[in-house]
Amino acid sequence: MSQPEIRRLDLTPDELLTTTRAVRRRLDVTRPVPREVLLDCARLAQQAPSGSNRQRWDFVFVTDPEQRRDLAALWREGMARPAAPQFHGGPSRHDYTEGSGWPAIADSLRHLVDIIDQVPVLLVPCIQVSSRAELGDPATQAGIWGSALPAVWSFMLAARSRGLGTVWTTPHLNYEREAAELLGLPYETTVQCALVPVAWTIGTDFKPARRVPVTEVVHWDRW
Repeated sequence: MSQPEIRRLDLTPDELLTTTRAVRRRLDVTRPVPREVLLDCARLAQQAPSGSNRQRWDFVFVTDPEQRRDLAALWREGMARPAAPQFHGGPSRHDYTEGSGWPAIADSLRHLVDIIDQVPVLLVPCIQVSSRAELGDPATQAGIWGSALPAVWSFMLAARSRGLGTVWTTPHLNYEREAAELLGLPYETTVQCALVPVAWTIGTDFKPARRVPVTEVVHWDRW
């Protein structure tokens, strides 16, 4: 059976890379996302590199309304917990211009809290491990996350090119064991990386975000 034609936005590679945003406010919760579109994006994600080419990651797409509701409840519980220390003070580069700092992000997060159970697809990317002891060593951790994140980012880029919006979120990981039980995941050997809402975007006219000059983040030979 031939694959159905999937419409793509007319974006250059540079436009795709500079306009793939963390989308919260502009997720369209009224339109279902066809499974064929998700599979198309996942096929592209499969081409992402991974450590030793082991391809240990899996994607769990949650589309059942009751499953979404229960997973969203865990995410909201995680959001209600006190913020992690890294969110209190410390250096930040997103406050250098009006409208791009924490107040704007907090406002969009509040919107996501209100609608997350209505988002048509919740993606939970996972990485397989021999045991959770692998998470205790920073070097091994770097290999674990480095084997999963390129695939997730490839999925997000593919989604953007098809008119879908995504955002990387992690609050539900405060209740990862409960989420594993809900999703039927083997907790000891499968680590959840995030929860990624996926939906068509309201409009497709995203622009590059404001950033500090690249010379402020690039170092040569030494810090």
